[in-house]
Amino acid sequence: MKRLAILGVLAAAAAAAVFYAGVYDISATDQHLAPTYWILDTGMRRSVKQRAAEISVPELHEPGQMQRGLALYRQHCVQCHGAPGVAPAPFALGMTPAPANLAYTAREWPPAEVFWTIREGIKMTGMPAWKHRMTDEDIWAIVSFMRELPRLSPEEYRSRKAERAVAAEPPVATKPDAERGRKAINQYACATCHQIPGIVGANAPVGPPLKEIGTRGFIAGVLPNTPQNMVRWLRHPQAVNRRSAMPDLGVSERDASDIAAYLSTLR
Repeated sequence: MKRLAILGVLAAAAAAAVFYAGVYDISATDQHLAPTYWILDTGMRRSVKQRAAEISVPELHEPGQMQRGLALYRQHCVQCHGAPGVAPAPFALGMTPAPANLAYTAREWPPAEVFWTIREGIKMTGMPAWKHRMTDEDIWAIVSFMRELPRLSPEEYRSRKAERAVAAEPPVATKPDAERGRKAINQYACATCHQIPGIVGANAPVGPPLKEIGTRGFIAGVLPNTPQNMVRWLRHPQAVNRRSAMPDLGVSERDASDIAAYLSTLR
């Protein structure tokens, strides 16, 4: 047993050395090794199955639900996953791993697992957590449409009529949740510009570091640092200071409130 443990440590050290030396090709034009893909795919399926096990599936045939799901699918999903007779957008064709064909996923995965995946997203795949941009009801509408997807021919998919559906914002909680805000801040790519304590990967000092932001007197040099003003800044930065490079990221009111609560803890 001790010998196996030593061999395992040596193997891990050797793999780390190879990776650190730059030998492993991380380019998207070079596919994963078969063992790498198997480990990632198997781990993903087991993780989703475990976390979706206690989700209760609602009625998926409510009037208008599938039509709304179709509209939301066309707006938010087809760009990466395609549809019958519809190719994904060019950027998605070059992703590694390639986004899944959802006709197969809808046929083989239980609805609860599809819902969890859409809601929570998947690391290392480009799949975002849509819970920060859609309500659970809208996500279930997409699941409802996806159950029909494997049976649609290209002509049937093209002929389906669906009015443009605007995803409803998640309802605002009565009390801001700092822990939820810590997770939400990742969903708006804040770490691509700011160093943020507690956020892995926050190593791009484009904007000011957010260390001790909770103790600063002003936000962006113009607003007194209050929770209400932080929410205002996060949601509409250009309206506060047009000279700022901070873009409008479409942060929902709930997410802004929770992120503001998290930032206030950085002291």
